[in-house]
Amino acid sequence: MYHQVGEPPPRGAPYRSLVVHPSDFRRQMTWLRRFGYRGLSMRDLLPYLTGQRRGKVVGITFDDGYRNVYRHALPVLREQDFTATNYFVARQFGGGNVWDYEKGVAHADLMSVEEARGWVGAGMEAGSHTLDHPFLPKTSPEIADYQIRQSRTELEDALDTPVTAFCYPYGGETAEIRGMVRDAGYTNATTTSGGLARPSDDIFGLPRVTVARSTHILRFLQKCMTRLEEKRRVDRP
Repeated sequence: MYHQVGEPPPRGAPYRSLVVHPSDFRRQMTWLRRFGYRGLSMRDLLPYLTGQRRGKVVGITFDDGYRNVYRHALPVLREQDFTATNYFVARQFGGGNVWDYEKGVAHADLMSVEEARGWVGAGMEAGSHTLDHPFLPKTSPEIADYQIRQSRTELEDALDTPVTAFCYPYGGETAEIRGMVRDAGYTNATTTSGGLARPSDDIFGLPRVTVARSTHILRFLQKCMTRLEEKRRVDRP
């Protein structure tokens, strides 16, 4: 689970940890490839999650659709012949991380529609992160369902690509919300819960491994290639 790939903000800035330096991202992808792993989008990862295929694979996801991911991460992914999923906020193309402002987080540009189309055209996947990035459990069921369904429709129209992957903003989800995602036609959904994905996991409640600014290369490889992240799992129905 990545967010931004760019120059980290000054020390002490809120959520500074969610900005991974481009050189660190390049090093991480390079070493994954050297150890024989393939980085995959959720679409490409699905056969491995459901037991149809086996191999040394790592799912790569980005939340929110930041422009610096397009500029700094996409070239690296293409060099390594990896794919990845970017979860877009459907009504913020060309905008910014407005949901973060009240926390004191600095503005960060999001991809334009043209850049998002470029992302898809490069073989990457577009997933949904709702229309406006709300915390779904605090909205009414009607609004939550609309955010989930309508974002898929608007993203498919804007990007001319199937949208089958969903990501819960802030990791906010319930059994009812998972059901809404399934009923809206998505094939999988990711949370912010830590841990390695297992075949026994609910495909609409997949955990992820957080990669932060301070994640050095040894810890990154431990996170991806050992059982280290299993300590972070909080299993729930």
